[in-house]
Amino acid sequence: MTKLSVNINKIATIRNARGGNVPNVCQVALDCEQFGADGITVHPRPDERHIRFSDVWELRSKISTEFNIEGYPTKEFINLVKLVKPQQVTLVPDPPEAITSNSGWNTVKNLEFLKEVVTDFHSVGIRVSIFVDTQLENIEYAAKTGTDRIELYTEPYASNYLINKELAVSPFVEAAKLAKSLGMGLNAGHDLSLENLAYLHLMIPWLDEVSIGHALISDALYYGLEDTIKRYKNQLV
Repeated sequence: MTKLSVNINKIATIRNARGGNVPNVCQVALDCEQFGADGITVHPRPDERHIRFSDVWELRSKISTEFNIEGYPTKEFINLVKLVKPQQVTLVPDPPEAITSNSGWNTVKNLEFLKEVVTDFHSVGIRVSIFVDTQLENIEYAAKTGTDRIELYTEPYASNYLINKELAVSPFVEAAKLAKSLGMGLNAGHDLSLENLAYLHLMIPWLDEVSIGHALISDALYYGLEDTIKRYKNQLV
């Protein structure tokens, strides 16, 4: 079964816009779990413009499903993750000033660096996923790092879905097949929505996990959080 991990960064963005603790990030995470989410994803950035480091600590003590922390592996990020010890860390190549993750790793160029980081996280028992595009060489070199999983960067699929969904999904299917043949688990995320998620899952039914934030929280404005999570879960059956 493909798991749904809800990225709650946008909840923190709304909270931070006014200060205080409304909406309550931890309570929303607990509600997501109660409503059927299989995990919670956060992406703390150095400027703490949405998820704060203190949020990460508070969430770790309360979450009962899978906790996934994603981010660029700076020394500060690595230290935080190793102390918090989530079930999974997802390594993304975005610089601190990036609005959102918008590319996968060049695993060829960054092979030795990623090897060191993966080994470091494995030493404390944390599963590692590396954010990559569909270039097959990047997937081959991701396997050389020793990572447990890769996460496919699905923005190109989402952008082209309405134009030609078969053509849009084709490179992702090939990438997924290669990852499977190399013994890596498979996650996916970025711009997945109620519009395009079911087809991606139909074509790649062995996905381990999808991480969805922006579209899901936006849909919740109309459908409510509980109904929205159910709608997303229904896309994965």
